[in-house]
Amino acid sequence: MFAGALGAGAAITWLALRYARRRGLLDQPGERRSHSVATPRGGGLSIAIVMVAVLLAMGWWYPALRPVLQAGALGLVLVATVGWIDDHRPLSAKLRLMVHAIAAVLLAGAAWLSGYGPLVAAIAFVAVLVLVNVWNFMDGIDGLAASQAAIAGAGYALLAGAGSPAGLFALALAGACLGFLPFNFPRARIFMGDVGSGSLGQGLALLLVLAMAEGGDQVAPAGWPLLMLPLAAFLVDASLTLGRRILRREAWWEPHVQHAYQVWSRRLGRHAPVTVAYAFWSMAGMALMLVMNRTPGTFIIASAVTLGWCLVSGAGWLALQRTPQEGKGRTQYK
Repeated sequence: MFAGALGAGAAITWLALRYARRRGLLDQPGERRSHSVATPRGGGLSIAIVMVAVLLAMGWWYPALRPVLQAGALGLVLVATVGWIDDHRPLSAKLRLMVHAIAAVLLAGAAWLSGYGPLVAAIAFVAVLVLVNVWNFMDGIDGLAASQAAIAGAGYALLAGAGSPAGLFALALAGACLGFLPFNFPRARIFMGDVGSGSLGQGLALLLVLAMAEGGDQVAPAGWPLLMLPLAAFLVDASLTLGRRILRREAWWEPHVQHAYQVWSRRLGRHAPVTVAYAFWSMAGMALMLVMNRTPGTFIIASAVTLGWCLVSGAGWLALQRTPQEGKGRTQYK
C-alpha cells in the first residue's frame, strides 16, 4: 500500500507539474506570500487522487466500513474539486467553507448511521472543518504541509497497526505525501495548492474517525486525546495566529505571513530549516503519543499530557513571534 501510494503520488505530481507549466498555473510572489519566485501550483492533486482510489478499494475490502469510507471519499472529492477550481481562479471564502461543511456533514452522518455514536460523529464534523482549513492556512513554505501530514500518517499507522483499516489508509496518505515531497522540498518545483492542502485535511479527519471507531484496544477511548499530539505543531500555530488576527479585527481568511513558521523562515531567509524543525517537533509528538498509548492511564491523564504538549508548543509560538527589529544600536523586539 505504502509503496504503491508513493509511486502513484510521484507520477501524478510529475504530470500535474507539466500541466501547470503548460497552463501557466503559477502562484505569484507577493507581500502576503513566503516565496520569491513564481511557482506552479496544483501538485496536491496527486495526493487527492491516491487517497480517493485507496478509499474506494477499501470499501470493497471492508464492507462494514463502506458507508464511512464512501462518505469520506465523496467529501474528499468535493473538497479537492473546490480546491482545484480555486487554484485556477479564486473562489469566495464563503463558497469554499460551504463545501467544507457539506463534506463534514457527510462524514459525521456516516459515522452516526454506522453506529459510532454521537461523540465520534461530532468529532468527525469538527475535525473536517478544522483540519481542512488548518492545512490550508499552514501550507505556506516548501515541504511543510506534506511533511507534517506524512508524519501524522506514519504515527497513526504505527498506533492502529498497519493491517487495520486506519493503518492502511494512514500508510496510503503518508506514501502519497512522500511521493509529492521531492517536488516540493527542499526547493519547491510545484506547490500542492488548495486541492492538496484541503484534501490532506479531509483525509486526516477521516483517519481520526477510523482510528477512534475501528482501533479497538489499540486506540481505546481513554487515549483519544493523544491523537492530537502529532498534529499539535499545526493546530497550535494556526489557532493562536487565527485568534490574534480575529482579536485585531483583521480579515483572518485572507493570505498573510503572521504564522510562526512564516516569521521564522523570514528571519532565517530559508524554508528548509523551519520545515525540518517542525518535522522533528511533530515526530516527538508522535513518539509521545505511541509511548503514552502503551502506558496504562485514564482519559484525564491523556488529556493532561496533550494539553501540556500544546502549552509547550504555544510557548514556542510566542517565542518565534518576537520578531527582532533593529533599534538604536541594539536589537529590539515587538
